[in-house]
Amino acid sequence: MQLTQLKGIGKKTEELLEKAGIHDVMDLLFLFPRDYEVFYPPLTIGEIGYKTFATIRGVFTQEITERRVKKLSISQGVFQDEAGGSVRVVWFNAPFIKNTVKTGVPYVLRGRVSRKYQARQIDQPRLYSLAEYDLLEGNLQPIYPLTKGVSNQLITKCVRQALQTEAFARIDEQDFIPESVRREYGLMLRSSAVRNLHFPEDKEAYQKAVQRMSFEEIFLFIYLMKRSGTHTKEQTTLRIPADPRTRAFLKGLPFELTDAQKKVIKELQTDLDSGHVTSRLIQGDVGSGKTLVALASLMDAAFAGYQTALMAPTEVLAAQHYETIQKLFREQKTGLNAALLTGSMTALEKKAVYNALEDGRIDILIGTHALIQEKVHFSNLALVVTDEQHRFGIRQREALAAKGGSTPHMIVMSATPIPRTLALILYGDMDVSVIDELPARRLPIKNAVVDDSFHENAYRFITNQVKAGHQAYIICPLVEYSEGLDAANVEDYTEMLRQALDPSIRIGKLTGPMPPAKKNEIMTKFSNGEIDVLVSTTVVEVGVDVPNATVMMVEDANRFGLATLHQLRGRVGRGADQSYCIFVSNNRSPEAMERLGILKSSNNGFEIAAKDLEMRGPGELMGVKQSGALSFANFDLYRDGQIASEAAEAVDRILSGSLPLTQWEKDALQQQCESSRNTILL
Repeated sequence: MQLTQLKGIGKKTEELLEKAGIHDVMDLLFLFPRDYEVFYPPLTIGEIGYKTFATIRGVFTQEITERRVKKLSISQGVFQDEAGGSVRVVWFNAPFIKNTVKTGVPYVLRGRVSRKYQARQIDQPRLYSLAEYDLLEGNLQPIYPLTKGVSNQLITKCVRQALQTEAFARIDEQDFIPESVRREYGLMLRSSAVRNLHFPEDKEAYQKAVQRMSFEEIFLFIYLMKRSGTHTKEQTTLRIPADPRTRAFLKGLPFELTDAQKKVIKELQTDLDSGHVTSRLIQGDVGSGKTLVALASLMDAAFAGYQTALMAPTEVLAAQHYETIQKLFREQKTGLNAALLTGSMTALEKKAVYNALEDGRIDILIGTHALIQEKVHFSNLALVVTDEQHRFGIRQREALAAKGGSTPHMIVMSATPIPRTLALILYGDMDVSVIDELPARRLPIKNAVVDDSFHENAYRFITNQVKAGHQAYIICPLVEYSEGLDAANVEDYTEMLRQALDPSIRIGKLTGPMPPAKKNEIMTKFSNGEIDVLVSTTVVEVGVDVPNATVMMVEDANRFGLATLHQLRGRVGRGADQSYCIFVSNNRSPEAMERLGILKSSNNGFEIAAKDLEMRGPGELMGVKQSGALSFANFDLYRDGQIASEAAEAVDRILSGSLPLTQWEKDALQQQCESSRNTILL
């Protein structure tokens, strides 16, 4: 069913939705909310705290004024409630407000409360008439991931219509989860799950809907993975012996390897020399030295006369790997040749790499997705290492592995602290190694968990760090302002920060939706010291090493999973100077502060992830989707471990034939596999 058949979606809106991947009504039905907004009864101004999302009722006592600071438009007014309390209200880049708001007319106002000049202020509020708010009060409203030019109100309206269409009525007919599996594991009907994810009847119904859609997603992933032919451990292939020149290289480093690094290097040496295809996952916290461990294997293969590949998720990180490896090779005169291949290189530069690769003049090729392009031909590829595997799909790894004359060995590195049992499910038959130590030469990061009243001190501290020649990250949960979400966003925060900090401090911003070339440009500038403070989303979680960055400040830290916060923290503390991490919470409850306090007492990613799951519970609503890890829409690595185990069990029984399917169920599953294979295993 076409989108334009829904009331409110014209040709222009249809085009905007298609850019976001929403092509028909079925796509709209599976565009699930990223959060929910509860419309609580209004408070008096005297009852609201700082840095909370408040709802108040009252009137504007004077006309809205507008002023401009450089390119920033600032509109403000004074709002007073029936009890006589008043508060300043501020909008950024909303000049239309001046002509919209009427003095003396009662409104309900919802916005974020902050502190400015020792007084409360409400930023970027939404206004409702009393009648409008009465209709919303007490309801749970979905908040959707939006595309520019399409409002949450429009999406909500269209989803309500979509739930009345023939497309929705046929959802259960397309259910690919066998009925016996659905009944055994207590899964909700697909149609009920879709309805309750958009408009939950209650908390229990919501949790059952999440369980159903999480099961469906991980079930299909595991089923496709186990049928994809990626199980290669029993295959014979080239033997790569441990080379004494590699051992000499490691001994010549200006630091001592950790015992954990040495252990994993030995495990890899045993794998590579076994005559069977190596398939090993290396897990370790950010900064634990995974890349150096993998480099030892790359060097063994190169000294044995074979070519190798190291694929990174971003151009900046690939370039950094290349520069670091080349520097080490030059210093120790290894005689090995590394080369870089990225999408932004010129055609002439790429051609030179292609030719050198085919001629065997390149031992280690480092790059991004450009490594799997059709023009890339290795002469004798024997080992493939992928950095941060969860950013790559099985298909991409297969494409790279297929460029070898024989089946190459495969090493995967990940900083995601996935429990071992879950890692074995998600990574098929890969062996798992864990680097559970950090290099002794690194100073422990000093952590602080604070509420929003600490902002002035934090900005002063960041200013002093920049004046001392260092750099800082500031992380926000959102890219831009989103209706109903009480969370800082990069766009508004960057403008605010330019007003709050000294004009000499160079501020940049980085978000996921930016074009790759722009992201690379920003990260390169930050890496080169041309940006002092980088305001970003969690896109920096998998970034580059910037040893000069000594401060990581995370806004609304209570909205992130602890595992994500732990990985963000790993972006600093990578140089010789003392580093600091400031977790700012807009939730002052003892529970929220206790949860964040775990980060002060532990630096073990696995322990932190387990504690996070224990504290927030498997069915708890989280405001911000966890980043990193494998890219699932509903399945959560830390919440849904049991669901993954059950899904894997069901898949094994289906594939072994111990759980027979009807012909209709076989056809439904096969059809879903054919339509989803390229996107799930991409």
